[in-house]
Amino acid sequence: MKRSKTMEFGVGLFMIAGILGLVFLGLRVSGLTLSAPAQSFQLEANFANIGGLKPRARVTMAGVTVGRVEAIELDTEWYDARVVLSLDSELEGQLSRDSIASILTAGLLGEQYIGLSVGGDPEMLEDGDTIRDTQSALVLEELIQQFVSNMACLLYTSDAADE
Repeated sequence: MKRSKTMEFGVGLFMIAGILGLVFLGLRVSGLTLSAPAQSFQLEANFANIGGLKPRARVTMAGVTVGRVEAIELDTEWYDARVVLSLDSELEGQLSRDSIASILTAGLLGEQYIGLSVGGDPEMLEDGDTIRDTQSALVLEELIQQFVSNMACLLYTSDAADE
């Protein structure tokens, strides 16, 4: 009797540890945290095409995560996508006005995120400013369509040259 209660207690502890591990992994994968949010400041960037970029996507500099995408909305004046970035407060006043925001892809078909590259302008971006120099997402379907169109043109011109 005593031995089976000890075994049941051990199995119960193992199950609780497993469930806590799954919750931890789920939070890490989703980008959510249980800690208090760090101090941050916001910048905006307009893109002609954001591809599959989603809110809460990471923002990186030199491969280091420095913030998250706060919101994505349509700019009805220019019909571009306006992306609001929430960056670590330690970067406030550190990004030059000619910094570049690019939408990048992790791997060939992985998640999309924003990569920041610092420029050389002596004037710095402040809270609420807009990053003017942006590079839109590379959309795989558009690349395939362009490749097929180019191949069709090459075949058509080579057939016409043979005649």
